[in-house]
Amino acid sequence: MYKLLLHTIKIVLTVSITALTFSVTAQTKVYDVTKFGAKGDSITVNTKALQKAIDKCSKKGGGIVHIANGVFISGTIILKNNVILNISKNAKLIGSNNPLDYKSIDTFTDAVGQERGTCLIGAVDATNIGITGSGIIDGNGASFLAKNLALKKKELGIIDVKFGTNRPFLLRFVRSSQITLKDIYLKQAAAWACHFYQSENITVDHINIYNHANKNNDGIDLDSSNSVEIKNCTINSGDDAICIKATSTLPTHNVKVSNCTLKSDWGAIKFGTESMGDFYNIAISNCKIYDTKGGGIKILSVDGANIYNIIIDSIKMTNVDMPIFMRLGERLNTYRYAKKRTVGSIKDILISNINATSRNLKQSRVSPPSGIFITGTPNHKITSLQLQNISINLPGGGSKEDKLIEVPEDEKRYPEFNFFNVLPAYGLYARHISELKTTNVSFKLTNKDYRNESLIIE
Repeated sequence: MYKLLLHTIKIVLTVSITALTFSVTAQTKVYDVTKFGAKGDSITVNTKALQKAIDKCSKKGGGIVHIANGVFISGTIILKNNVILNISKNAKLIGSNNPLDYKSIDTFTDAVGQERGTCLIGAVDATNIGITGSGIIDGNGASFLAKNLALKKKELGIIDVKFGTNRPFLLRFVRSSQITLKDIYLKQAAAWACHFYQSENITVDHINIYNHANKNNDGIDLDSSNSVEIKNCTINSGDDAICIKATSTLPTHNVKVSNCTLKSDWGAIKFGTESMGDFYNIAISNCKIYDTKGGGIKILSVDGANIYNIIIDSIKMTNVDMPIFMRLGERLNTYRYAKKRTVGSIKDILISNINATSRNLKQSRVSPPSGIFITGTPNHKITSLQLQNISINLPGGGSKEDKLIEVPEDEKRYPEFNFFNVLPAYGLYARHISELKTTNVSFKLTNKDYRNESLIIE
């Protein structure tokens, strides 16, 4: 099954990438944004000028909209069919510090009740689009911190209490296809750095993301999207680095992630928490995760998603809280006015060739920490899970009393490992699971730990 899955993903992605390469090569006309009135003086707000260049490029059949040599301030710009936005090495595109310069596209409410939808660069129902170049896109996310929004409101004489609360994503693609992101440096969004919603045929190659300016600073979010390849990327994020999610009932599927280096203050590779649509045919391999505070690999179905045909292989983790966390839950949140789903499932998962070192006792969010935590619910079990060739180094430190801890169920709570607190096993704690197969799974301790090495409860 697993060999067949990898072969299927490879075929889908090869077709998508070939189409993208052909389209970009065929587009040779270049539109210089300064010819449309844009000024790279770090003062002028260039939203209208940049949009004119994009609109003209698309209307004339497509090409490259080029930003070179300067610091260009802008509010929301929308990519159109057959337009590649290219930002050269000596150029920066920086988000305006005025929330009134932004538009919300396909507004929705996320898992923690926040309104989302504004962005610096967006696309809706567009095809054959992309962002390339070795320049910088900076979201100026600190401008959307509460203290700075208060100053801006006072400056503009605005009394609206919602002013600036819909914090802009850096990039947002909605119902779009044939999308390329290559070489660009993305930094400091006010919220997520890059969000793909109900989009397909996506290639993300060799981009760099640094996102620590505000709250909810995710790296890349794949949301009800398909036929995606993410490779050779470096992501350092305040929230999830790469997140598979579904805020609609449409699935996220046919995804390949490889050769990425990830650091996160919350989770490096994450499925969920928004999980209405299914997640399947996803392969993640040859990635490095380091200095991550909230989980290395997290697979979470809590809103009805069926998660299956997942391969995660050859991952090296250094200084990472909770290397593997898997949760099937019964929260059943809804999004975008969809009907509530029934409880989902997690099955046919292979996690292999993992080498991990946990954070020390002082750094761990749960101290003493554990290596692997897997839990379904009393009425809904995880099935068909394989763990192969996994080695995890842990600090130990568990007491005899810790060995007797009863772990709460919390079936409907937000699914986070630290909410369960200390576990009665330092290595593997698993419950409400059938068909669990472990091969060459080992745990090494720096200090004595009186808890069980492994504890599996059906």
